[in-house]
Amino acid sequence: MKLSKEEKYQLVQRYHNGESAADICMGASIARSTFYAWIKPYKVTYTDAGYAVSANEFIKMKQHITKLEQKLEVLQKVNCAVSSPLKERLHELALLHGQYSVYVLCEALNVDRGTFYNHILRSKKDNSSYQFRRNRLSELIRQVYEESNQIYGAKKIKAVLAERGIATSDKMVAELMQEMNLHSIRTSAKKDYLQFNHEKKKDSLKMQFSVQAPNQVWVSDVTYFKLGSKFQYICAIIDLYARKVVAYKISQKHSSQLITATFKQAYSSRKPESGLIFHSDRGVQYTSHAFQNLLKSCNVKQSFSPSGRPHHNAVMESFFATMKKEELYRTNYHSLSEFKERVERYIDFYNNERPHITLNYKTPNTHERLFYDKKSKQ
Repeated sequence: MKLSKEEKYQLVQRYHNGESAADICMGASIARSTFYAWIKPYKVTYTDAGYAVSANEFIKMKQHITKLEQKLEVLQKVNCAVSSPLKERLHELALLHGQYSVYVLCEALNVDRGTFYNHILRSKKDNSSYQFRRNRLSELIRQVYEESNQIYGAKKIKAVLAERGIATSDKMVAELMQEMNLHSIRTSAKKDYLQFNHEKKKDSLKMQFSVQAPNQVWVSDVTYFKLGSKFQYICAIIDLYARKVVAYKISQKHSSQLITATFKQAYSSRKPESGLIFHSDRGVQYTSHAFQNLLKSCNVKQSFSPSGRPHHNAVMESFFATMKKEELYRTNYHSLSEFKERVERYIDFYNNERPHITLNYKTPNTHERLFYDKKSKQ
């Protein structure tokens, strides 16, 4: 039986009036441990000055004090007074939007919340500085999210940003995380674990590397190369039909963001139809909640190589081995920009000029073009 807060409070009051806990629990059909947990928030403590305060009242007072402190901060930051024209107050509050809750902002300068929201919505359309701040905050949120290995939610990310001197609110962080499709893995860890372990034996590719048309199967992997004192991670995606590199990205971090950005680049340029299979190893970046959700939203089926079986993704292994032998290990790079330029040049060479033995010594782009030429004549 579920009791309301008022009903719980009445039971606690009966206890404070002298009735035994055993009789109350028997009459209400509740466990004593549960009842004692209800008593704790209403337990009265007397201060040195003789005031009687319960835990609940203390929490409410603390929350009230926090709001008052925030309102004071707002009043100290704005360049107007409560008596200033509404237009001035709205302008000043808009500058602080995202750093404090809308409730605190509006209460501080006595502005109706509906009026403030209307002002913000109008401002967003033409306010490039607002959008710049929003984009910058999104980058910082994603950075903290990746640093936490996708564990932190909005409140923890907000706390980390505060430690770094960046003021924002839980609500703003949550809003931007939702826009970027970032979710704390804690919220669905068990569900994802059970689902992944249920499906983990499903290797849809099963080493069948020959397909009948482009955009039926993409394979992907990440390799690294040490440039100076730092590792550079290269994520690439290959379309199995013509062994063509359809997207690649370079980053100093081996993160799910690298995988996601590479896939989005490929998906945007190729625009595959529903039914595409995306095959990779079981790296945490490919099994991340954010990446799996992205594939589902694009109606892409995910496939994994069995653990410890790199030959189940042999096409990617072969490509990276070839690129290292023919380019990376043969060149002394003097800068990151030169490294990126040479990688871009090699992949262009690989797709357009290098004959591929699996394609009867045609280049990937030639092989793919012949498919579409044949299809157009049918």
